[in-house]
Amino acid sequence: MKDWNKLASNLLKSELKRRDIDYDQLIVLLKKHDIEETKASILNKLSRGTFQLSFFLQCCAAIGLKTLRLDDLFEEKISLE
Repeated sequence: MKDWNKLASNLLKSELKRRDIDYDQLIVLLKKHDIEETKASILNKLSRGTFQLSFFLQCCAAIGLKTLRLDDLFEEKISLE
């Protein structure tokens, strides 16, 4: 059974790492979008993996993520038919 929470958390963590953005920098970037987060709140969300899609989208906007290919996340291809 796939751990969807861990997958979501790892996806966001990997995008931060790819851009060499730490949590302190993420706080500053989020603040530019009028989003207030603390380091503790970010750590809690990412460690649990249970954050809202809106938080994920806010982080994507803050770090400049323009494209996300979901098919790259899965080992097997999922048929939508």
